[in-house]
Amino acid sequence: MKEKIKVLFRHRSMEMGGVEKVILSLLNNLNKEKFEMTLQVSLYQGELRDNVPSDIRYIKNNKGKEDFSRQSFTRNFQLLFRNLKIKLLNLFPSIADQIYLKEKFDIEIATSYTDFEFVLNSPNNFSKKVGWFHSDITFPKLQPAVPKILNQIPKFDYFIFGSQQTKDIFTKTYPNFKLPENQVILNAIPIEEIKQKAEEFVPDFKTSDPVFVSVGRLHSRKGYKKLIEVHSQLIKNGFSHKIIIIGDGEEKENLENLAKKLGVSHSFILMGSLLNPYPYVKNADFFIMPSESEGWPLIIADTLILQKPIISTAVGGIPEMITHKENGFLISYDSEEIYDAMKEFLTNKNLIASLQENLKNSERQFDNQKIFDTIENILINLTEK
Repeated sequence: MKEKIKVLFRHRSMEMGGVEKVILSLLNNLNKEKFEMTLQVSLYQGELRDNVPSDIRYIKNNKGKEDFSRQSFTRNFQLLFRNLKIKLLNLFPSIADQIYLKEKFDIEIATSYTDFEFVLNSPNNFSKKVGWFHSDITFPKLQPAVPKILNQIPKFDYFIFGSQQTKDIFTKTYPNFKLPENQVILNAIPIEEIKQKAEEFVPDFKTSDPVFVSVGRLHSRKGYKKLIEVHSQLIKNGFSHKIIIIGDGEEKENLENLAKKLGVSHSFILMGSLLNPYPYVKNADFFIMPSESEGWPLIIADTLILQKPIISTAVGGIPEMITHKENGFLISYDSEEIYDAMKEFLTNKNLIASLQENLKNSERQFDNQKIFDTIENILINLTEK
């Protein structure tokens, strides 16, 4: 019997996000007769931390914030101790691997640029290293990290771009950059699982007005500040509607304060993070994503599967999924364009009817098995080199 290929995913934590869903998708769907997979997280933390399949070896270097005391003094002490431990383990990766892994792997995978260092600093010099990149290399807030990223990329044995646009922007910005062997691979979409989860309950939106829903981390690049301002202006101009945001993050307090200041706390609702946002997406009238930057956001694909009319900025890999005025509505990261698009959705019944008709064919654009077959072939070929 042929020996299985040992694959190690090194990742920070399992917060609710697109990269984490990619990891879970691979752990669930790569052929377990060919691959023996291990997930190592620096922090056993996040909404998805317990969603790792039970037949996957799961290594947790440090406890998550969920495991810490609620008493502030004790909690602060625990956080301080954890941070010191993380720094120590990062300084001596060979000791960390001896403590936690106790074996060598054929392939090590970094599914995000934030994991590049973990994989490239691996004391296992014989493993093949795979890097995954989902970001727009020109995004202003990424620039402090770009020199380091550019230094790291050539060190990988194989490199995967999460969307065609991500690769195109990279090669256009750095035309002479020598990339390792690479390929564009889109994220897989668990179509039937999404449909089933969407039927689990019917949310009460507590309004008869049209409802826009959005799912994303509360981060400045997600555009929710602009969205609150546009929402407030639309309400003032007589276009009644409600917005539900599902997600958590560092901008939560700022967004709550802005909504309060503009007097829209009752109609702009921050729900926090939910393990199952799909009933909200399915039962809302519209979906909106006002992001300044994205990679290839899974939630857009999920929303297409649920046949919900979408307004989205034309960033990252989104134009690879949405054709303007055919199966969605594409805009720039601009308050006026967000306003006009939302007004159009609220008033143009013919446009919405046309979008909904075209959305009936959404599943055809996603071929999961082809994606998993491609990844499996890459990993097999790497081990044979």
